[in-house]
Amino acid sequence: MIQRFIELGEGYSDLYELIETAKANSHRVAKLFAFHTKVNEKEVVSVAVAFEPTNPGDFQAIYVCREGIPSPAVKESERYKLFIELAETLNKDIIKLEVKPSTIFNEKELYYQHLIGILRLNHYIPPMQ
Repeated sequence: MIQRFIELGEGYSDLYELIETAKANSHRVAKLFAFHTKVNEKEVVSVAVAFEPTNPGDFQAIYVCREGIPSPAVKESERYKLFIELAETLNKDIIKLEVKPSTIFNEKELYYQHLIGILRLNHYIPPMQ
């Protein structure tokens, strides 16, 4: 099983692409995530959509908009509301997790490996086979 984060951007206009991709592939959406963190003293959220693994190929894509949406606990955000509406449309819960910011990792790839480890450990995505 290969699992990979595919970063669309930081949650500005790319959020619309994330939402449209999830709607167009609603039959493949496995989980919705909101990764809460603090970057430069600002509370922000990364939103992500994990798709069911491909068959054949065993590739699981997790599309993400990284750390660009203000935390709903601090400031009401239209962009986060759109993600909530997506969850309602797809009849899925948003799994909310507190995570370390990507800025503490030397490379973005290490940050995404860290998140994959967290998701596997909590059984939100399948284990490595």
